[in-house]
Amino acid sequence: MNDKVTVSTLKKFKKDGIKITALTAYDYPTAKILDETGIHFILVGDSLGMAVLGYESTIPVTMDDMVHHTKAVAKAAKNAFIVADMPFMTYNISKEDALKNAARLLAEGGAQAVKLEGGVEIAETVKAIVNAGIPVVGHIGLTPQSVNKLGGYKVQGKDDKTASKLKSDAKSLEDAGICALVLECVPIDLAREITESLSIPTIGIGAGPYCDGQILVLHDMLGLTQGHKPKFVKQYANIDKIIRESVNNYISDVQNSLFPTEEYSFASRKSDVK
Repeated sequence: MNDKVTVSTLKKFKKDGIKITALTAYDYPTAKILDETGIHFILVGDSLGMAVLGYESTIPVTMDDMVHHTKAVAKAAKNAFIVADMPFMTYNISKEDALKNAARLLAEGGAQAVKLEGGVEIAETVKAIVNAGIPVVGHIGLTPQSVNKLGGYKVQGKDDKTASKLKSDAKSLEDAGICALVLECVPIDLAREITESLSIPTIGIGAGPYCDGQILVLHDMLGLTQGHKPKFVKQYANIDKIIRESVNNYISDVQNSLFPTEEYSFASRKSDVK
């Protein structure tokens, strides 16, 4: 893929039935690899809190963290659509705060869009950000920043009342001007119904095959995540095993004087000839 993916591209993908491919990235070399594969959409997610920074949740992630990592990704990704998460409480206090923080992710970080978690309750804030010229991606269902309120990482919308709320959330966000909507941990039939009701694309994570696109946390799908693996993650590689084996081989080689050999050394300096 040689063309830069934009908001218009994503909308056309939905219209043409082209599935959108998305993954997370948090650094330059990873983003460069993803971009060169032709991935459509790179999310600099606040999942970096757990995937990279060692936190137990996304809540401690700061705006400075997000700007720092977004900047690295933006330098590498020339074609993919770059979206950056707005972290916990950076858009909830006031519209002014939300606008200022969203602007930082574009002006300082180099993102093309920002992602906010929430539905009806943040629609007016989303509208203000969009009206300021900043594209917004919505995120409903399991919203990790609200994990304490939700009572854990659980599937959302399993009963009629909560399903109705998610449908209302989706519609209110579309009306507010979002360019795409992430559906996380939503029953397959509900995700399909929401997807078919919207003119903007949906990106699923644990929301079944009927969304307009799919996203996974890169560290999960490559086997780098420690501990519990979510049901919706397909692991495409076991990089953890490869790294451990490589490091153990390095340790053994060094301790047994097998590395470095002359092959990995510079030639002896020549003595002065008189």
